[in-house]
Amino acid sequence: MTTYKELLQQREALDAQIEELRRTENQAAIEKVRAIVTEYQLTEADVFGKPKATTAGQKVAPKYRDAATGATWTGRGKPPKWIEGKDRQEFLIS
Repeated sequence: MTTYKELLQQREALDAQIEELRRTENQAAIEKVRAIVTEYQLTEADVFGKPKATTAGQKVAPKYRDAATGATWTGRGKPPKWIEGKDRQEFLIS
């Protein structure tokens, strides 16, 4: 019968073997990729594609200002109460 300590030792040995094989196989894969990239003169954009430009989360300068309160609005989204239903030209920031 196998003891608990023996099983733990076996697991440690297997974990070491797994890690060694992972490193070996990763190195082989990296060498293959480098050879292909060199052979075909590929660029990073060829392999991974071009990064997509995103505007999400970027700050936008305010376009309108309420002279009475100093509140501003970018012109995006739901209009605030102070400009709603009024001529926006009056509130444009020059």
